Amino acid sequence: MAVRGKTAIELSGTFGRRNVAIAMRWLAAAKTVAADGKIFDPAALSWTTAPDPSSNQPGDPVTATEALLRFAQDNRLRRVPIGVIGPREATPAQDALAEQMGRALALHGLQMLCGGKSGVMEAACRGHAAAGGFPIGLLPDGEWQEANRYVAIPIATGIGPARNAIIARCCVALVAIGGGVGTLSEMALGLQFNRLVLALADAPEVAGVPRLAGVDEAMAKIADRLLGM
Repeated sequence: MAVRGKTAIELSGTFGRRNVAIAMRWLAAAKTVAADGKIFDPAALSWTTAPDPSSNQPGDPVTATEALLRFAQDNRLRRVPIGVIGPREATPAQDALAEQMGRALALHGLQMLCGGKSGVMEAACRGHAAAGGFPIGLLPDGEWQEANRYVAIPIATGIGPARNAIIARCCVALVAIGGGVGTLSEMALGLQFNRLVLALADAPEVAGVPRLAGVDEAMAKIADRLLGM
């Protein structure tokens, strides 16, 4: 699956400056990316300033999303969860979009987490599992059997809607597809926890949350966040 993206990404938080585009190169021997004399540690999700001869070697220019695809080949990237949130009763359009989102996350070697129930959550799990992923379902229920059939790792919390706060806290990014009050709470909590929160389709309007055109754009934002940590 080809995902469009920039060949230079904003790494202001890592490189100590703002609005400076940093061109990344894939180093085949090191199986990672280098940029601006620094090298990325896929397990720590951080850039090292320690001297490393490989960081000065030539490499193939890559976008952030292309880098994720290469990391996925060897499962080298730390699998911090990416959350997909949305309503239990999804429209056909929301269902299709959520399945595409789950699939894209799996193809890029990313761990998906959701609420584990029906609707958008089930569609995202279906797409993730079909592409070889192992979706996590953080359930409001007290028993794991309440998860939808595509959840590979069901976690029964027994705490009801309060589990929304855990989803928002443990995910590095949240992708909202449709939704009502429950999704809105997860989006707000995500912002409070300084997470990347993205809106697709008819997700609730929240100040500070960009509304994106589709899955490709969402993946580019997620990749930028992961490689800019």
